[in-house]
Amino acid sequence: MKKKFYRALTIAGSDPSGGAGIQADLKTFSALGCYGMSAIVAVVDENTVGVTGVHPIPVEFVTGQIRSCIDDIGVDAVKIGMLHSSALIRAVRTILDEYPLITNIVLDPEI
Repeated sequence: MKKKFYRALTIAGSDPSGGAGIQADLKTFSALGCYGMSAIVAVVDENTVGVTGVHPIPVEFVTGQIRSCIDDIGVDAVKIGMLHSSALIRAVRTILDEYPLITNIVLDPEI
């Protein structure tokens, strides 16, 4: 019998220390037996003590990453983390509205 892997996409910023963001999400997906994909919205300079810098990725590039994953591999679930601007928030919503079969969406913004 062929094993089915659920396909999970994280849309978030990076955390080079691995405790949050894309890196933590991908580790969690893997631990749960999911095929993990990512759309990186910002490169972040941070460690376990705090954030010292954020370099946002342009909205058009982020939306391209999202579409590339959905159109090629498909997505069963989406986890949304840090979104750096209202324009990016609107763009992510627009894309997810275009794919009504994706109904498993978790919004987990940083505060």
